[in-house]
Amino acid sequence: MAAACNEEKAELLLIAGDLFHRQPLLRELKEVNDLFKTLKNTQVVLAAGNHDYLRRDSYYRTFAWGENVHMLLGGQITVVELPELSAAVYGLSYYGREITERLYDQAFPRKQQKYELLLAHGGDERHIPIQKEKLRSLGYDYIALGHIHKPLDMDTGGCPDEQLHESRMAYSGALEPIDRNDTGPHGYILGELTRGRCRIRFVPFALREYVHLEVTTEKKMTNRGLKARIREQIEALGTQNIYKVTVKGFRDPDILFELSDMDTYGNIIDLSDESKPAYDFTKLLAQNRGDLLGKYIESLIDYDEDSVEYLALCEGVQALMETKRG
Repeated sequence: MAAACNEEKAELLLIAGDLFHRQPLLRELKEVNDLFKTLKNTQVVLAAGNHDYLRRDSYYRTFAWGENVHMLLGGQITVVELPELSAAVYGLSYYGREITERLYDQAFPRKQQKYELLLAHGGDERHIPIQKEKLRSLGYDYIALGHIHKPLDMDTGGCPDEQLHESRMAYSGALEPIDRNDTGPHGYILGELTRGRCRIRFVPFALREYVHLEVTTEKKMTNRGLKARIREQIEALGTQNIYKVTVKGFRDPDILFELSDMDTYGNIIDLSDESKPAYDFTKLLAQNRGDLLGKYIESLIDYDEDSVEYLALCEGVQALMETKRG
């Protein structure tokens, strides 16, 4: 999770924990360090989060970073002074998967540099609880937050804009989605610190997104029709994305959707059918008047199709029909 701030073309890359989603291998640190060294006029400051925490055999502890890379290795608040940027960056690293203490509440800056910034990884009860107003009162020029995977401007309470606006505290989220539930945009926060002002904007970065897609079927829709509808909706949202598709609505009782044949572009990781058979309840009632199925239909048949009772009618009749067939 990263945020960048700059002044007069001098740049600072901030990584607020969880650069890796697990313990990094030595070869991985060498690769990322090599990338960091290619950054011109840029200083990098990072900390370890709850996923890549500093366990006893962590390669973070002894790794020799490039001259422009600075890691906050302390388990309590420490500081990296960057006088060439007129900046100081405060923060700490995790030494375990969980930290329940409120370690940022008293993390006041020393006011020795023109710009004072804080890396703060956490925000829930098991990972350094954060009180927004308390953080804001500490007096930092900017607070780069890490832990949640989605971008969040703590001053506005929503996803940061893609236009520059004033804000001093934000989660950048993950550069790429981590799993199928990491939906929505992913990228980084680009910030500008100038003359005591901090302006930020969200920069989309991810090549693709995980998308939860609901596709509504119709009573006369066949397998071919459903496949075409799924294909059309994926094309509209982007074939580069990865989809979890749920089929909703009412279908012909005689049609059984072949879900294994619906993935036109090979980008559906999960496909489930929650559609309900659209029975002819009037016909079924006439055929089953007096028995259990008929009495059940009779008790709910007068409700509108968008009501909870109608949904109960569909589900109940489906269950009774399956029992009857068995």
